[in-house]
Amino acid sequence: MENNPICQLFGIEYPIIQAGMIWCSGWRLASASANSGILGIIGAGSMYPDVLRTHIQKCKQATDKPFAVNVPLLYPDIEQLMEIIVEEGVEIVFTSAGNPRTWTAHLKERGIKVVHVVSSARFAKKAADAGVDAVVAEGFEAGGHNGREETTTMCLIPSVRDAIDIPLIAAGGIGDGRAMLAAMALGADAVQVGSRFVASEESSAHQSFKQEVVNAAEGSTILTLKEITPVRLIKNKFYEDVKASYERGSTVEELRELLGRGRAKKGMFEGNLDEGELEIGQVSGYINNVKPVREIVNEFIETYSLHLKKLKAI
Repeated sequence: MENNPICQLFGIEYPIIQAGMIWCSGWRLASASANSGILGIIGAGSMYPDVLRTHIQKCKQATDKPFAVNVPLLYPDIEQLMEIIVEEGVEIVFTSAGNPRTWTAHLKERGIKVVHVVSSARFAKKAADAGVDAVVAEGFEAGGHNGREETTTMCLIPSVRDAIDIPLIAAGGIGDGRAMLAAMALGADAVQVGSRFVASEESSAHQSFKQEVVNAAEGSTILTLKEITPVRLIKNKFYEDVKASYERGSTVEELRELLGRGRAKKGMFEGNLDEGELEIGQVSGYINNVKPVREIVNEFIETYSLHLKKLKAI
């Protein structure tokens, strides 16, 4: 895969990106991913600035391979995060949840490669026009905060491919090598994988949450809270409270009050499976175990290669 544009852009062996997930992707996951030949990402969305600095430094100590930091652009301490990223010599930044024009030029002037996450072809074109090096197009199947368009990955990737000329990374519903092959057949140059890496030994998610992901079945997740920020999560007591709130005709402010603060941390990091927000993608329905990152990556590549060979034989 040495001629793959994403492998060349990031200096990685395989065109797989480990997603920067809130509460799940600290330095252990990012460094294990990097050491397995893919791009690891530290998720800054759940980190105070000093915590991010520590994770970057520990990741550097654990790997000499490329890794990135994901920064949601709505983060309140965004200036401090960007300052730390530059000071610590991070070479790749994935931005999300905001306007890519705000920080892309600033980062690129400092020699940093920039990738932006989008949920539509329209936003992909805006990101390309803003000067990003690549785009992640994330479909409706993805876990966590999602696009309002509810466009599935199968429909999104060809649309985005037709809209932009820069490298394209597919995300949402990528749980194994078969899905990776399908995404690349649709026009993606690489895939970004989240949920499968939540259920890894190196993920910083709480063990109880990892087990809940393993226990999830088809239909266990749902996209909700669209009036605030659409989020895909496992149906639990908190979701049932949200559902009851909708049935009562609650206002947006009442929904915000019910959501409160720290719901994702409570569920995913602290392991409160009843009151927490358990963010995960639809592919959780066929994730059946918790494994080391290296085994997950090897399975992706083996399955991808096997099914590519089958297709060539048709």
